[in-house]
Amino acid sequence: MQNVSLDHTDRKILDLLQNIPGINATAIGERIGLSQSACWRRMQRMREEGVIRDQAVILDREKVGLTTMVFAHVKLTSHGRSNLKLFAEEVSNCPEVMECYVLLGNVDFLLRIVAADIKAYEQFFFETLSQLPGIQEVTSSIVLSDIKHSTVLPI
Repeated sequence: MQNVSLDHTDRKILDLLQNIPGINATAIGERIGLSQSACWRRMQRMREEGVIRDQAVILDREKVGLTTMVFAHVKLTSHGRSNLKLFAEEVSNCPEVMECYVLLGNVDFLLRIVAADIKAYEQFFFETLSQLPGIQEVTSSIVLSDIKHSTVLPI
């Protein structure tokens, strides 16, 4: 993956997009001294280059009834590329899994999972997660409280 060249103005645009949900090109342009069309062109270029991947709404998981968050360390029985790929494909279909990372070290994957409560996680664990192909071991850590959670990159 190649870095994209971003100037100071591009970085200002990205900072505003990250910190002010729903801000449009006109408002950004007014804040940074750029016309709406020039700002829109820069934003469009950054979308085409993949710098701006999406503009998502971020929900409060607890307010929508997902009060339990779990980090699961998953170790597979075999480290062949096919096992990693198969597990990754299967876990991608689990809506409870919010994030999945391949790791170097003594475990193969780190998953961030949300559930309504511990009972719901237990059901997901026994009926879905532990049934995925190639799993040797899963170590689950229940999150007690969120100290910091951000989607804003320090650009």
